[in-house]
Amino acid sequence: MMIEINNESAIDVDETVLQRLTDFNLAQLHVSADAEVAIVLVDEGAMEALHVQWMDEPGPTDVLSFPMDELRPGTEERPTPPGLLGDIVLCPQVAESQAQAAGHTLMDELILLTTHGLLHLLGYDHAEPEEEREMFGLQKELIQGFARVERGR
Repeated sequence: MMIEINNESAIDVDETVLQRLTDFNLAQLHVSADAEVAIVLVDEGAMEALHVQWMDEPGPTDVLSFPMDELRPGTEERPTPPGLLGDIVLCPQVAESQAQAAGHTLMDELILLTTHGLLHLLGYDHAEPEEEREMFGLQKELIQGFARVERGR
């Protein structure tokens, strides 16, 4: 998998964890090893500009996803074809406040947000209750699976 991570924020983040997480999630979702995804970490000002431009909502947000080739999860027998998944934009400053409110680490919050953003790239949504149950259930399953793998490292 081609996973490009670019930290343009002022907050130091362990990019290798995000790399391993994205590799794990894409493998679990049977996405082609030749798929490409970019993760960009930006400060609050840049995130607010994107949030206003693309969502017409004020203030910075935690994560935005910009799908490209509209790829969907595959199966073991039929993985997703190669292509450009898109971009996940994270704001560590917003994530930090959310992590403190939730009582966990910034890295835990970024793992949650990266997984959430990736699922959006693959066509998942949470606008309707049934969609929300499916997406958040899969998100939880992926995060728990990644945590098990990380504990074994």
